[in-house]
Amino acid sequence: MTSYPKLYTEAGERLLSSLADGGIPWDVYPRPLLERDSYLNLNGSWSLSVTEPSGRSRDFTITLPFPPESLLSGVNERFPEGSTLLYRRELSLPSGFLRDRVILHVGACDNSCEVSVNGVAVGAHVGGYDPFSFDITDCLAEQNVITIRATDRLDGTLPYGKQRHKRGGMWYTPISGIWQTVWLESVPERHVTSLDVTVEGSNAHFTVGGVRDGRITVTTPEGERSTLLSDGLATLELGEPRRWSPADPYLYRYEVESGEDRVRSYFAVREISIETVDGTPRLCLNHEPIFLNGLLDQGYFSDGIYTPAAPESYTEDILAARRLGINTLRKHIKLEPAFFYAECDRLGMLVVQDMVQNGKYSFLRDTALPTVGLIRRDDRRAHRDPETRRAFIEGMERTVGLLRAHPSIVVWTVFNEGWGQFCSTELYRRLRALDPTRPIDSASGWFAGGESDFDSRHIYFKPIRLKPSGKPIFLSEFGGYCLRVDGHLFGDGNYGYRRFDSQTDFEAAMRRLYEEELLPAVAQGLCGAICTQLSDVEDETNGILTYDRRVAKLPSGFFEPINRRIDELIRPKK
Repeated sequence: MTSYPKLYTEAGERLLSSLADGGIPWDVYPRPLLERDSYLNLNGSWSLSVTEPSGRSRDFTITLPFPPESLLSGVNERFPEGSTLLYRRELSLPSGFLRDRVILHVGACDNSCEVSVNGVAVGAHVGGYDPFSFDITDCLAEQNVITIRATDRLDGTLPYGKQRHKRGGMWYTPISGIWQTVWLESVPERHVTSLDVTVEGSNAHFTVGGVRDGRITVTTPEGERSTLLSDGLATLELGEPRRWSPADPYLYRYEVESGEDRVRSYFAVREISIETVDGTPRLCLNHEPIFLNGLLDQGYFSDGIYTPAAPESYTEDILAARRLGINTLRKHIKLEPAFFYAECDRLGMLVVQDMVQNGKYSFLRDTALPTVGLIRRDDRRAHRDPETRRAFIEGMERTVGLLRAHPSIVVWTVFNEGWGQFCSTELYRRLRALDPTRPIDSASGWFAGGESDFDSRHIYFKPIRLKPSGKPIFLSEFGGYCLRVDGHLFGDGNYGYRRFDSQTDFEAAMRRLYEEELLPAVAQGLCGAICTQLSDVEDETNGILTYDRRVAKLPSGFFEPINRRIDELIRPKK
C-alpha cells in the first residue's frame, strides 16, 4: 500500500463540500459531439472490492470517476500489480427514462474490464484511454446491479503513458480502474449512432450513422439553414464560411432529427496546412502563417491524478494558458475526456495531440545518448514484439477516430523521443490515410529519418541553435525551468533542467530564453515551440502553474510582447 500527500486543488475542495451535500461529480454531458437529452450520470458512490494476487481482499466505498490511487476517490491507495478491482452499483431507472434501448457507457477504464448487469455479462473492453458502451436493455429489471471488474497490466504491452510502478522524476503515479464518467442513455430503436462532417468550399457534407432519413438544421451566422437527410447523407450550403481560429473560434451548431431521435453537435470550418512563405516552410491556419506558442500539458492533477476534480478544471487550465499569451497545448502522451477537447474548440486553444506510448523505455538509449547528439537510428527493426506493435496501432486508430472531429487539434504526434518507436514511415502513412487533413510529427524529439511533416527537435541543457530545414522546424519540447513554491509541492522532488530560487529569477530567465534564443530561431523557419510545461507534476517543478493550480509563476500577458515579435517575423513580406 502506498499513499500520497494531501495536496488539493481549489476545485477539489469545492467537490468535497459538494459531495457532503449529495452532489454528483462530473455531472456534465460526456459526449459533446453527439448529445441527446437522455442522460443518467452514474458517478458518485460505488462499492469497490479489491482482491490482491496474494488472495487478500478488502472492501471500500469509492467516488467515481476518480481512480482509487487519488485523494478524490476517497480510497487514496495503490494496489499491487495484478489486483482485481470489482466495482458495484445498485440502481433503479427513473420514471420515464426507459425508451426502446438502454446503453451503458464508460468513459475510460485502465486498462481491461468486464461488465455485467444483474449477473449477466454484457461485454468486455481492453484499452485504458477510450470510451466504450454496451446495450444492456435485455438484462434490466426493476432493481439492477451493475458490476465492472477491472484489471490493470502495466507491463508495457498496452499504451500506458507516463505511468510507472516506481514513480519519480519524469514518471508519475500509476492509476487503475475507472477514471472517467459512467453513464446511461435511453434511445429509440432506430437512433443516430455516429456523425461526420466534411466541408468543401461553402458546402458541408454530413454522414449520419444509424438512420437513413431525417432533417439537419445548422445555425449559421446568417441564421438557421435546413436540409433533408437521405440514405444517411446530406449536403448543406453554408454561404460564406466563417473560419475557426484562436481569435475567432466560431462553431457551427447543428441538430439532427430522425424519427423519435434528436441529437445535437457542432463542426468548424478551418484548414491547417504547410505552405512556403517568402521561401520558408511555415505552418498555416486558413492559409495564414501561425506560430504554435505552446506549453506541454501532461493532464495530471494533484488530487485526482488522471481526473481533475471538475470539468471546469480543464477550462481553468486553458484560460490560464490564454491569459499568459499561449495559443497551443501539447497534450502529452495522454487522452482526455471529450470535455477537454470541446473546451479547446470553444475557447480557441490549438492542440498538438500525442498518441499514448507503449513499449519499453531505456534511459540510456532514449534519453542520455540523444541528449548528447546521437539521434539517428533506423527504427524498422526496433521494438519488434508483435503484440506491443499491434496494441499501439490499435490505440492510434482509436485516437484518431475519437478525436478527429475536433477543430482545435491541428497536429498529431506519433512517437516521442524514441519511446516504443517502430516503422515510423509506415505509421506516418497509416495515420495520413486515417486523417489527410492534419500535419504529422512522426518522431518528436529525435530518431528521425522516416517520413514526417516536421523537422522536430527537443532541446534541453544547451542553447537553441537551429539551421534552416526543408520542412517547418518544430521545437516540440524545450525549457523545463524549475521553481519550487513552498506550500504547493507534492514532495521533496525538484526534477527539471535548470533551477531557480526566486520568482524574479525564474521570470527573467524565461524572458531571456524566448527573446535571445527562440526569436532568432523563428527567422530560420521555426513554426512552433512547446515549453515544458503547463503545471508542475509530482517531482517535476518545471510548470508555469503549481501542481495544485493555485499559483502562477509568470504574470498574465507574459508572452504577448513575444507573440507580437513572432507575428512580425512570420508575416509575409510585402
